[in-house]
Amino acid sequence: MAFENDREDLIEGRNAVTEALRAGRSIDKIYVAKGEVDKTLGHIASQARDMGIVVVEADRRKLDAMSVTHAHQGVVALAAVKEYCSVDDILRIAQEKNEPPFVILCDEISDPHNLGAILRTAECVGAHGVIIPKRRSAGLTSIVDKTSAGAAEHVAVARVPNLTAAIKELKAGGLWIYGTAAGAQSGLWDTDFSGPVCIVIGSEGDGMGRLVTENCDFLVSIPMRGRVNSLNASAAASVMMYEVLRQRSK
Repeated sequence: MAFENDREDLIEGRNAVTEALRAGRSIDKIYVAKGEVDKTLGHIASQARDMGIVVVEADRRKLDAMSVTHAHQGVVALAAVKEYCSVDDILRIAQEKNEPPFVILCDEISDPHNLGAILRTAECVGAHGVIIPKRRSAGLTSIVDKTSAGAAEHVAVARVPNLTAAIKELKAGGLWIYGTAAGAQSGLWDTDFSGPVCIVIGSEGDGMGRLVTENCDFLVSIPMRGRVNSLNASAAASVMMYEVLRQRSK
């Protein structure tokens, strides 16, 4: 992961991170120095895990590279630039607009630039929300916010511990789940997206995970005519989302 200077989403130092946890600040991930036996760092890590925050042990060279203040004291928190919502909140947004739900689920999109681009398109097409997993995924960092051109401020984003459980919740809410997969029998142009839909976008390298794939109602392929047989994750997401918008605009 690349880090930029003057990042508002970095919280450094033991006291600062402790107070952020105490205040209930929305935190994506906490990095603590590997091999450190300090009781304060142990307490921070324990409290964070109890709150469902991902804690990662990192060597001090990585913490030094991340740090802006150069006084991280063995702990750096990566905070979200806005509060996450719940899957139920996303469905409520669709209900309040009297529209069939239109949701994007990202299966481990780790590149913050890809996630930012997906959020930007989601806002442009009028999607009601985006779902991301807690682990092995980019979160709502300042890089994502910047890449989204501010769209992250206007799109509801739910961060869930288990994507399969989230899919089941969406199905219970009446949504059909459409996964993107190369070679799928159903083509994009032949698929009906007019009802309540969730579009699943797989990770940059491996696509959708096995359990996520098994829980999709339909697998859809994007037509490819060139020599390259796949699209970047955010480009694939854009193609899928705009086809949903096209069908709903008839």
